[in-house]
Amino acid sequence: MDFNILKYLLFCLYFAGNIIIYISPGALYADVPLDRIVAVVNDDVIMQSELEEKLRTVRNQLEQQGTALPPSGILEKQILDRLILNKLQLQLASSTGIRIDDETLNRTISNIASENNVSLTQFREILEKDGYSYEHFREDIRNEIIITRLRERNVDNRIIVTDREIDNFLATKEQQGPIENEYRISHILIAIPEAATPEEIEQARLVGLKVLEDLANGQDFAELAKTVSEGKQASEGGDLGWKKAADIPSLFSDYIDDMKEGDVSELIQSPSGFHIIKLSGFRSSEKNIVTQTHARHILIKPNELSTEKDIKVRLEQLKLRIEGGDDFAELARAHSGDTVSAAEGGDLGWVNPGSLVHDFETQMNKLEPGQISEPFNTEFGWHIVQVLERRDYDNSEDLKRNRAREAIRKKKIEEAHENWLRDMRDNAYVEYRIDDS
Repeated sequence: MDFNILKYLLFCLYFAGNIIIYISPGALYADVPLDRIVAVVNDDVIMQSELEEKLRTVRNQLEQQGTALPPSGILEKQILDRLILNKLQLQLASSTGIRIDDETLNRTISNIASENNVSLTQFREILEKDGYSYEHFREDIRNEIIITRLRERNVDNRIIVTDREIDNFLATKEQQGPIENEYRISHILIAIPEAATPEEIEQARLVGLKVLEDLANGQDFAELAKTVSEGKQASEGGDLGWKKAADIPSLFSDYIDDMKEGDVSELIQSPSGFHIIKLSGFRSSEKNIVTQTHARHILIKPNELSTEKDIKVRLEQLKLRIEGGDDFAELARAHSGDTVSAAEGGDLGWVNPGSLVHDFETQMNKLEPGQISEPFNTEFGWHIVQVLERRDYDNSEDLKRNRAREAIRKKKIEEAHENWLRDMRDNAYVEYRIDDS
């Protein structure tokens, strides 16, 4: 693929979640001088050259995608705000002792190169050929790993989802269709200032009505989003990406239920302003059918008194006794070292693919119902296993609960991230100098 496309994908997509990617001063066009301060962030600063390099990167990316650019003033403010948030997170990480060693960094960069089907040497040559400083690139990646770990520690790892929340979630969503449904949503925000006057609110409402009129007259939603929206994804045409029903902000979910693909909502008012959403796409997943295996086993663990050869012979003798008519369950209760399954006669119940260790599952999958394996070894010890039966099982309900858990957790994390960043921003000293002459 074209590496110009590759490098932007690399910077923007490699790290999961809502991480803000930026390129440090000098990462592109290293000879650009630092000319003046555009923002003071606590005891640090953001320079004009840093902002210009990020702007250049975003503009190049949009041009590669064939996307029209938003007005330069709007784009510049959006990028500067992102840089400020990044700076604040790195400051907090530094003060709390989060460090990334070179070994971790090198491994991460090697993975990036591998995922793009090039060697590390080739990757470095391509970066430098296109004007990127490899050392600056390394530090950008180091910063992104630092931010990821900071967010995991301060936000993600503190999120708990209870079974009751899952039950309530499923009960609430039951009438809205399967939670597997996914929606692609585009968004325009006409923002109002904090503690807005009635006149300011009315002015924003009139702007929103004009946008709705323009959309009704055939203007492109994405182009209008780039021009008038003050949402986070404005520069991407307001595209919020694919979201499961559970991940849609509650402000929008009531509207989405009644929309068809291509529909545009009415004005939706919130404390932050007036919103317009478009349902750009819709897709649903099918049932999840898996082949389950009902099996039982006997485990003997190695110890100082028994060699592996002794254990293998012992299991071979147990197998012969079972084939001669002895009861598998009784022998499991008497001999198995797996105390949990031994109490059930060695019965493992119905197991899903991937739920057992690989070596055990490989041996089990070779057997026909009723067949007993030869003794084999896994990390837990030596086993014999018997397959009792197999069935095709609709795992949708289990999958639904797992997805509900992940959806609730993801939504909690997103909300917690927003609040965490907002608090960090509110408690910081930030001085804009972008308009200074």
